[in-house]
Amino acid sequence: MSTPPVVRPATRADVPRMAATLSQAYPDYRWTSWALPEDGRTQRLSRWAELWGGLVPVLAGTAWVTDDVSAVAAWVAPGDEQPAADLQAVIDRDLPRVFGARQPVVFASQRLGAQGRPPEPHWWLHAVGTRPAARHAGLGAAVLRPVLDRCDAEGVPAAATVYTSTVVRWLQRSGFAVTHATRTAVDHELPIWTLVRQPARSGQ
Repeated sequence: MSTPPVVRPATRADVPRMAATLSQAYPDYRWTSWALPEDGRTQRLSRWAELWGGLVPVLAGTAWVTDDVSAVAAWVAPGDEQPAADLQAVIDRDLPRVFGARQPVVFASQRLGAQGRPPEPHWWLHAVGTRPAARHAGLGAAVLRPVLDRCDAEGVPAAATVYTSTVVRWLQRSGFAVTHATRTAVDHELPIWTLVRQPARSGQ
């Protein structure tokens, strides 16, 4: 029997490796080529991963990693406060650098996906990824587990928006169900699915 992966809360020191993991996980994700302009896409993805997949959730205490940081899950907690002013200033500065001219359609599409989110407080899965060499070993599901267990204990839903049917099926294996389906704003190029996981009842 294989040993379960060690999963722990991410720390500030993990951010560079978290960014590297997500940057390696996302190049073949359809959202990446749709959302990020082609010029400098690698650098744009790296900065997105460093900020929104690493620094922001780490400082909020809402990111989990395997011990070697080969898998990452970044969440937004229910009622999470806005980042500190200095971090928000960095985000405001770098948003145009990351998304360029795609920023309006990306944000409009995010608002469409948000229509399927639960009305009550919930955990929001912002990013999850595993390095290609470490896939198919259950690491992605393992880094989701701390928050899903907390959701069950506290009776709180979890939710996510994704852009491929493969990720839909993957999240369904962790108890998520599709609550809303649409397509990206303006161009309608990509499908959007919002999924919600209701907390397991006590004793299940």
